[in-house]
Amino acid sequence: MDERVLKAAVRATDEGLARVVVIGDIEEIKKFNIEGSERIEVINPNTYPDTENMVNALYILRKDKGLTYDEATNLLHNDYMYFACMLVKLGKADGVVSGACHPTSDTFRPALQIIKAKQGVDLVSAFFLMCVPNCDYGLNGTFIFADSGLVQNPTDIELASIAKESADSFKLLTKADPWVAFISYSTKGSAKHADVDKVIRAVKYAKEKYPDYNMDGELQVDAAIVPDVARSKAPGSLVAGRAVANGPIIDFGYIELKVFKKDFDIFDMAEQKTFKHYVVGIFFRRGEEKFFPTAFIYFGRQFAQYGQFYPQQIRTGN
Repeated sequence: MDERVLKAAVRATDEGLARVVVIGDIEEIKKFNIEGSERIEVINPNTYPDTENMVNALYILRKDKGLTYDEATNLLHNDYMYFACMLVKLGKADGVVSGACHPTSDTFRPALQIIKAKQGVDLVSAFFLMCVPNCDYGLNGTFIFADSGLVQNPTDIELASIAKESADSFKLLTKADPWVAFISYSTKGSAKHADVDKVIRAVKYAKEKYPDYNMDGELQVDAAIVPDVARSKAPGSLVAGRAVANGPIIDFGYIELKVFKKDFDIFDMAEQKTFKHYVVGIFFRRGEEKFFPTAFIYFGRQFAQYGQFYPQQIRTGN
């Protein structure tokens, strides 16, 4: 248990953002002595009356993949992420918040195995949401970088899917129309390589399959978000210089993230906040919602500002 989770749970509850259920041991939670934590509902998998039914459901769900009943029992009694995902799967919760004290892979794996992909979504991917104060680029300093944590070396078709899902994510979170740039080390043919060709094919495919979306590429990062650079490098692009979402390979996405986390004069991003990680395409019972937040966001009103994340629903945290 991480005390940040408890503080965030209390704050989310007090601000009316969600009805939070924390997975853990109530006696261990009391040791943190967090003011207001007594108002948070706590579920202990070892004493929860429905745990055995959940074990049986997990076994049925995963037995064809080789999971034994004993393994299912061990997972739900000892791995809070598996337990939380089963709460969502069985309709006892609407979402899961995790990642404060779990590696990314341990957070993603149960979600992909249990909750699985939303119907109609071609590919489950991940993105970082960046919010930069006093910034004129993007949407007043708000950007999405994708895929930055899940899909390794996507194909051109997968790149197009990632871009589309990222655009949908941006619009849901900010209520603004997204401009999506396919990032490369090349801008409009300035370099020749198979990797560049893949991005070009992805852009072509995306424009054909999603004609109502504002997408373009291939673009270097500066051409994608800096208007002066865009006018020089990609004068005919409607996206260049105004992009808010990027669809590169995972290496580029993560590199972009790290660059944005530094204080460069061109971006003036010393005070930026990273709202990471979001997995796009995971199924939820409420059909219009597609996010699986993997790190508890505890910036209070800023959290509420971006899309009013499911305000009257249960979230489970671990």
